[in-house]
Amino acid sequence: MGRERERTTCCVVGGGPAGMVLGLLLARAGVEVTVLEKHGDFLRDFRGDTVHPSTLRLLDDLGLADRFEALPQRHVHSVQLPIGRGGELFTVGDIGSLPGKYNYVAMVPQWDLLDLLADEANREPSFRLRMNTEVTSFLMERGRVTGVRYRDRVGGSTGELRATLTVACDGRGSLARALPELGLREFPCPMDVWWFRLPRRASDPQGLVGNAGERFLTAMIDRGDYWQCAVLIPKGADAKYRAEGLDRFLTSFEEATPWMRPGTGTGTADRDTRPRSWDEVKLLDVRMDRLRRWHRPGLLCIGDAAHAMSPVFGIGINLAVEDAVAAARHLAGPLRAGTVGLGDVRAVQRRRWPTAAATQRLQRIAHARVIEPLLQGRSPAVGGEPLRLAEVLTKAPWLKRAPAYFLAYGAGRERPPAASVRRSG
Repeated sequence: MGRERERTTCCVVGGGPAGMVLGLLLARAGVEVTVLEKHGDFLRDFRGDTVHPSTLRLLDDLGLADRFEALPQRHVHSVQLPIGRGGELFTVGDIGSLPGKYNYVAMVPQWDLLDLLADEANREPSFRLRMNTEVTSFLMERGRVTGVRYRDRVGGSTGELRATLTVACDGRGSLARALPELGLREFPCPMDVWWFRLPRRASDPQGLVGNAGERFLTAMIDRGDYWQCAVLIPKGADAKYRAEGLDRFLTSFEEATPWMRPGTGTGTADRDTRPRSWDEVKLLDVRMDRLRRWHRPGLLCIGDAAHAMSPVFGIGINLAVEDAVAAARHLAGPLRAGTVGLGDVRAVQRRRWPTAAATQRLQRIAHARVIEPLLQGRSPAVGGEPLRLAEVLTKAPWLKRAPAYFLAYGAGRERPPAASVRRSG
């Protein structure tokens, strides 16, 4: 097989939300950028699909609001957790109470969002998206990352792409995480996640629906004609639960979901495409970690490559997008001028590290005080503290906005480079 040698200014590894947003913003700012995506399309079913107000406002800034709103979607205006006595739900994030147009979370299939970003980026002459292109290693010269080696997953050919800067946006499985100087720090997680589909009926609830079962938690994402179901189970319990049988689990799932209980005519047994075997139930090994350093000469890590998030609060995608916006703002000028250096990539970590660390801290608190007790069959209202906190949050409107704002925008909103802005309307 022949080996091709090419060059670009910025090589973006991974065509997920962070990679596609970064590629679009840099290309609009006049930077030559190539995005390498190892898959042939964006159709991965069991992904996070929450688009928070920070990303909605970004799409508006980029002139894409109308096209995004035309995508099939559901809107969620509040976040509820089962932390009351007897598992009753408390609203701990009333996003609908925030001012402005985008006071909701849009539930949109991620592949639709990525197709939209790719289509828009392909209009820029300095942008290239290469699908079926798997990065296999970094090119190194005198201690600096100078690009990547790749393999075409269809034809089998290999090649090298040299770049002034390589940005790892390839998630928690990123090659960059194997670099010891970046210092991966891991945090314990009490759960894993099962993913599967159930048909949705017109009489079902809408939006995002969550419930607590016997040592598991459920989150059901409304896809219009079907539910994308996430079930949180105790860490390492996958084999044990599967051995107990699929029918037993589906019965427990119905018991935890009142509107699907037997006798209502809407249970899983009445849905002709319910899971028939465990092969249809996919396992996600949940991890939470963070690189101590997100960079080295010639390389920057953002999104899950820099900080793998828990699925709690569903904000991993939006943090990754905000990383990309901050990176584009800090790097577009130096990349265009050919002066990008270690100080520029350090600035991206300095900007984004506090938000990532604070979010993971909140997720760890939720793990310890809510999720782990429920998964172990205990009440999360130990000593009454979480319950009292929830009661305060739900009774004080001014306090309800604090967690809602954090869920919507993180520690602060990131602004794209001025050259990338094409405001809607």
